[in-house]
Amino acid sequence: MPDSSVDDLKTAARHRVWDALQSENAAPPDVHGHIPSFFGAEQAADRLAELDVWRSASVLKSNPDTAQLPVRIAALNGGKLLYMAVPKLATLEPFYRLDPADLDAPIETVATSSGAARLAEKIGVDRMQPVDLIVCGSVAVNRAGVRVGKGAGYSDIEVALLAEAGLIGPATTIVTTVHDLQVVDDDLPETEHDFSIDVIVTPSEVITCGPPRRPAGIIVDHLGTSQLDNIPVLGTFTDGRR
Repeated sequence: MPDSSVDDLKTAARHRVWDALQSENAAPPDVHGHIPSFFGAEQAADRLAELDVWRSASVLKSNPDTAQLPVRIAALNGGKLLYMAVPKLATLEPFYRLDPADLDAPIETVATSSGAARLAEKIGVDRMQPVDLIVCGSVAVNRAGVRVGKGAGYSDIEVALLAEAGLIGPATTIVTTVHDLQVVDDDLPETEHDFSIDVIVTPSEVITCGPPRRPAGIIVDHLGTSQLDNIPVLGTFTDGRR
C-alpha cells in the first residue's frame, strides 16, 4: 500500500489548489473533491489542438470529467478515435469507444459522461487500438510533470491497464489541461504507481515537462481492497498476483 505520509502531502496539495481556484473565482463553486471544471477550459483545448502531438494523434484516451469536455469534442470534430474511461471504471469493459464515423448523436452530447453512458459502446482493453495520446484531468501539477489527481486513483489505474495491455509505450504522450492556478511551483509527491505528465496546457501556456515516468503495469501491492472489489477489470490482471 502507498505510504500514508505521501497521501497526506497529496491531500494538502489538492486543498491548496481547490482553495485558490475558489478564492480567485477561476472555477464554478464546489470544486473540492473533483477534477476542477475550470474557467478557460475551451481556450486550453484550443491551445492543445495547435500542437504537433495533437495533430499527429489518431487515437486518444481521455478522462470523463467536464474539464476535458472541450478536448473530447475537439478530438471527435477532428475525426479522431476517442476512448473515454467509464466513470469509476465500474464495468468489466471500462472504456467507451467513440468513433466520429459511427456516431448517430451530436458530438457535443455523446462526448459528455452522461451522453457516452447512453449512446456509446463499452469495450475492454482487448478490443482497443494502441493509443497515441492520453489526455487526463488533474487537480495539481508541477513543471516537472508530477501530477496529483482527486485522490481516487482511477487515472493511474487506467494508464496502468493500458501499459499492461501493451496499448501505450514510450511514444505515447500524456497531456493534462488545467487552469494556470493548478500549475504549482512546489515539489509534489509521487509513487511508483503514479504516471508523469509530458505536456501541460493551460489557457495561456504550454509547458513541456521532464523525462516521462510510467508504471509498467498494474502494481497489485498498491491497490486497496475497495479498488480490487469495485473495479471489475482488475481481476483480469491481478488473479494470481494478490
